[in-house]
Parts: sequence; structure tokens; C-alpha cells
Amino acid sequence: MTGYTSFDVAHLGNVELLTPVFEESLWFFRDLLAMRVVAESSSDGTKSVYLRTWDEYQLYTLKLTASADAGVGRTTFRTTSQEALERRVAAIEATGLGIGWEDGEVGTGPTYAFRDPDGHRMGIYYESKRYEATDDKPALKNQASAFPGRGVNARRLDHINFLAKDVVANGEFVAGALRGRESERIRLDDGGYAAWWFHFNNKSYDIVYSDDWLKHGNRLHHVAFAPDTREDILKAADVFLENGIHIESGPHKHAINQTFFLYVWEPGGNRIELANAGARLLLDPDQPVVEWSQEERRKGQAWGMKTIETFHTHGTPNVRQ
Repeated sequence: MTGYTSFDVAHLGNVELLTPVFEESLWFFRDLLAMRVVAESSSDGTKSVYLRTWDEYQLYTLKLTASADAGVGRTTFRTTSQEALERRVAAIEATGLGIGWEDGEVGTGPTYAFRDPDGHRMGIYYESKRYEATDDKPALKNQASAFPGRGVNARRLDHINFLAKDVVANGEFVAGALRGRESERIRLDDGGYAAWWFHFNNKSYDIVYSDDWLKHGNRLHHVAFAPDTREDILKAADVFLENGIHIESGPHKHAINQTFFLYVWEPGGNRIELANAGARLLLDPDQPVVEWSQEERRKGQAWGMKTIETFHTHGTPNVRQ
């Protein structure tokens, strides 16, 4: 039976991406993905901008920060209530991975900072200010802002995939401390998991851990944004082709969770996915976990395309050997 704390976390809140080529990365997200800059900040000479996807109800979706290397900064999660926040903070503190309370960023309230077992920086909060459209006021009052009608038109943040030295340890942390529920996983022949998918709501996944073959720790596999349709992803491939963006894989359909996908590398080197899960929602509160074997995964993606080598080896920051 599903426990009442199953959805203490409402959804993935926002993600900080680090980039060594700040202006080029800003161009990618602002001009090609049609995200809107809502704030800027500078700390100790380090510049950051806050951007939002066009139907994000919160003030921002992505924090882009100048850095010597690409990678992921802090990833945050919003809870369903103040009481849920307090329960999750207590659970995180019990793991010994808590850091402490901090002020929220750009429209978010008090945020409890912590790390996962792999060292990825994270935060959890409840209070959040809603975005109020100004010159981007929508024609329909039930969307956050006007449809931009340019570039890729990224509608919302979909999920994040972390590389991990130990997939099992990180997955168990998400399941226990954040009450993430499993949707799918890949079991290795010699034990453990090659990857593990978790969700916090009716989507099939919000957070994924994949095995870091280089065992570096604290690395990013990819961040995914969702447009409206599969056709939008096909058009996105043309947008990226015309603008010299490296297309790594797709468009195609995943076997796991059935997401229609396109993977590219933004100018800073971070892998970005355009993802559309279609109509697949997990409405069953007792949804069984789908487990795949290594042999099954060797068959490739849903329509037979093999997973390319860089999908297992490229992550950010790049490991210098």
C-alpha cells in the first residue's frame, strides 16, 4: 500500500548548470530553447543568470553560472507542503548528508542544502513565488506566459540524470530520504544496477542515476527539457543543425520509459535532452517496478537504434586523464 509520504516531493524544482563559455551557453538556452532571462547575479566575481521555460509556474527553471568547467551546480526539489519539507529534512539529516538551511534563490523560500552520496549538491524547499507575466502575458489565463513561437520552445524542465560512482547507494538515498518511487531500472549481471529511474508524481521519472564508468563522482549525465510534441523535437533537430550544435543521438524513442528523445551538447559541453514522454503516465499508486536485464538492453532503443558509446563515457565535468 502506498504511504502518505510517497509524494512529499512535488517535483524537480530547478537546476544550476556550470559553463566555461558563459555567453555561448546563454545564447543556447535563451535564443535556441526560447527561455527568458528573469534575473542576474554576481557572487565573488562569478556571474549567473536565471532563466525560465515559457510555462514554468515558478520564477525560474535554470540557473546558468560561469565556471572553469562544465557540470551541474545545485539541483533543488520542491515539496508539497511545509510539513512535507520538515519530514524530508529530518530524513535527510538522519543520513548524515545534510548541510543546513540557506536563503532561497529568486522567488524560492528557505532551502535546506544537502548532498547525495555521490557528492552532488542539492536543496529542498517549499515556499515559491509564482511567475507574473508582463510583456509576455498569455492569451490563455491557464498558462504561465505567452508561447514564444521561436527556436525549440522548451515548455518545462522534465528530469535530470546524474552520473554516479554507486548507483545503488544514490538510488537508495532518493527512495529513503526523498521518498522517490522507482519506475524502472537496469540490473547488472554481476549485481547492482546500471541505471535507476525515480519519480515524484505521475510522470514516469524526475531523477535518474546512471553508472559513471570513469568512477569520478559528482558528474552530470544530462538535463532534459520538454516541448509539446514529438514533432517539436524533430524541428529542434533542424534548429540545432542550422546553428552548429552537436547532435549526439536521436531523434528516436527510448525503450525505457518510452520517451521520444534528442540529445545535444550545449556550447559549454553539458548534455541536454529534449524529451517528450507522450501519454505515458504512472497513475497506479502501486505501479510495479520494471526491471531490464543487460541482455535486454543490448537490443538498443525502442526501434532498434543502438546506444552510442559517448552516452556511457561523456559527462560533465570532463575527466582529464
